[in-house]
Amino acid sequence: MSEKKTSLTYADAGVDIDAGNALVDRIKPAAAATSRPGVMSGLGGFGAMFDLKAAGYSDPILVSATDGVGTKLKIAIDTGELGTVGIDLVAMCVNDLICQGAEPLFFLDYFATGKLEVGAAAQIVEGIAEGCAQAGAALIGGETAEMPGLYAAGDFDLAGFAVGAMERGGHLPADVAEGDVLLGLASSGVHSNGYSLVRRIVAESGLDWNAPCPFGGGSLGAALLAPTKIYAKPAMAAIKAGGVRGFAHITGGGLTENLPRVFPEGMGAEIDLDAWDLPPVFGWLRDVGGVDDAEMLKTFNCGIGLVAIVAPDRADALATLLADEGESVARIGTVTKGAGIAYAGQL
Repeated sequence: MSEKKTSLTYADAGVDIDAGNALVDRIKPAAAATSRPGVMSGLGGFGAMFDLKAAGYSDPILVSATDGVGTKLKIAIDTGELGTVGIDLVAMCVNDLICQGAEPLFFLDYFATGKLEVGAAAQIVEGIAEGCAQAGAALIGGETAEMPGLYAAGDFDLAGFAVGAMERGGHLPADVAEGDVLLGLASSGVHSNGYSLVRRIVAESGLDWNAPCPFGGGSLGAALLAPTKIYAKPAMAAIKAGGVRGFAHITGGGLTENLPRVFPEGMGAEIDLDAWDLPPVFGWLRDVGGVDDAEMLKTFNCGIGLVAIVAPDRADALATLLADEGESVARIGTVTKGAGIAYAGQL
């Protein structure tokens, strides 16, 4: 008589459902802390509901955005510093929403890994909740995928999905015209673009992530993990004040490729590179990597994370408002006739 085979379980295949349940229980308080008017249900259901009328909208248009964090995640994985990449994830999505004129309302995340480590995953999701709090958005759902064999030990990936709204007729960009003023809002560092080049430059420098940062305090890895700035609340305040024609989120492609996305056909801009100081991190990347100015401006934000395109007669008032909201603001240029970005000065 043959021996009875041992019954296999999902856990034997490398997927721990109990760990997933433990993660949900751990992150529920962080998600609940992001609740805002309009939220109708918490984590744990098959879907999440949101009431636009309760959020204060009468004739809303929904706007959605999705993004990830890119290879910046590799630095977080290598250093074990996982607490801020969730903020990056939220920032990359909600900063796009405001460029359409939409207020961020709610956020969902997708976290995939080879083996779920509850403590590490909780740090990441708690960072996502912190980003949502900064944006005024509710974290109302997500998905945790444990996929052994697809991800190497310790590896993970993140994707985010944000939904915002505006009243009908409030979309941006709108009425961008020659002579409009460009207000640059300072970035908090490299943000979440260009990290394949960053990692290449660090490798060529001979430094490791734990080395003292050559352009500031702390370690090099910690400096390069500075989270992406979230501009949602100051941007919405500026929109409500009047005079904003558009916003450009300076992501991959830098100023060179992101500003034209806001302009009507046949319009461009003149930008004064001397209008703001290049942050030390970019100077270090430029010098160590031998990266020329054109490549810097097409790869990195170079210290400007968001550009507000504003009516000339509102420029001073909006610059003051944004400064009062905690932003470092520089008047960096104007909208011109003729496609393309013309730079004056140097980085």
